[in-house]
Amino acid sequence: MDLVKAVIIGIVEGLTEWLPISSTGHMIILNEFLKLDVSEEFWEFFLVAIQFGAILAVIVIFWDKLWPFKIADGKLWLRKASLNIWLKVVVATLPAAIIGLLLDDWMNEHLYNYVVVAIALIAYGIWFLSLESSRKGDYKINKLKEIDLRTALLIGLFQVLALVPGTSRSGSTIIGGMMLGTSRSVAAEFTFWMAVPVMAGASLLKLLKFGFDFSGHELAILAVGCLSAFLVSLASIRFLMNYVKKHDFKLFGIYRIVLGLVVLIYFFLS
Repeated sequence: MDLVKAVIIGIVEGLTEWLPISSTGHMIILNEFLKLDVSEEFWEFFLVAIQFGAILAVIVIFWDKLWPFKIADGKLWLRKASLNIWLKVVVATLPAAIIGLLLDDWMNEHLYNYVVVAIALIAYGIWFLSLESSRKGDYKINKLKEIDLRTALLIGLFQVLALVPGTSRSGSTIIGGMMLGTSRSVAAEFTFWMAVPVMAGASLLKLLKFGFDFSGHELAILAVGCLSAFLVSLASIRFLMNYVKKHDFKLFGIYRIVLGLVVLIYFFLS
């Protein structure tokens, strides 16, 4: 049954990691109803490590843009366009990386609960609706290469907000990007680029904390969860990139508010 549960958790991760609805928030809620027969330490590690499957989906889909090297005329060349974007990604990643390292244990102890998740879901749902309702005129940044270092850093500061569970890493960076003048599609794509070092680093940090002493049962759960997250992420990323070309984020805002209210009501009554 744990393997079946791992598949379900992986599906939820793959769906919610890239949509601006908070994967961590959904995982905390899901754990109330679908508990794995594992230690608390492994569950905390699994919550982060399962994101590795989602990262692989980004690498597969955007490989041609992400990989900064090419071979031509028998020589290895650096692609300046890719390196330029990676420089901005590194700058954008620094704020959340520094604060996340400093506050990781404190956040796990104080913020990972349904009340925080529900409030964050509702608050950012309202923010999405407000932002989309007040949005007027054209975007000043319509291509990824048009993001400058200052804009990248400011988007990175918005990503710090995602350290609070229920916020959504993609949600906070997309909101930040749009407020700074990027189009929805550019904000979403830059979020995918940022996810690679952020999520890879978070997974490595959790692995170092947990250690490498896995049981066969734990390895199976981890493998199944990551695989299902990878497969679902492939579809989820493509869906979002196509969706934002024709639609705004109001639907996600409404979903967040409804889910947050349902969570509060459920736990209040129970």
